[in-house]
Amino acid sequence: MTTTVQGIAGLKEKVGEHLGYSDYVEITQEQVNLFADATGDHQWIHVDPERAKAGPFGGPIAHGYLTLSMGPTLMPDILRVEGVAMGVNYGAGKVRFPSPVPVGSKLRLGAELLEVEDVAGGAQVMMRFTFEVEGAPKPSCVAEIIFRYYE
Repeated sequence: MTTTVQGIAGLKEKVGEHLGYSDYVEITQEQVNLFADATGDHQWIHVDPERAKAGPFGGPIAHGYLTLSMGPTLMPDILRVEGVAMGVNYGAGKVRFPSPVPVGSKLRLGAELLEVEDVAGGAQVMMRFTFEVEGAPKPSCVAEIIFRYYE
């Protein structure tokens, strides 16, 4: 269920809270191939399913940065910020990829609001994104993501 907050004041009320989870989405070979084309990273563990079967993961896996880039797709399932003129990606703090995302698996995002800091014209917001593969014992990606919202 999506949480809706009103502006920066609404965000500040949620600091320290886990905001919830997105729906699961399937990671397809087509997505992985398109990401490889966009980034130039055509390593066989991502784009060669036959060779990847004999590799360390038993099949092709998504790029770590593809996993991370799913944040903007999945975040609207978790949080909607109303009453702001715009929000922008500002950066990332610590990013780790503890376990792979196999092609064909289902991935979801969990988000925790860590801090909201006032900046000129708005606020800087840090969240912890945790990407999880359905049924996996460890998360696939844990990242501190920084947004700026402007009023």
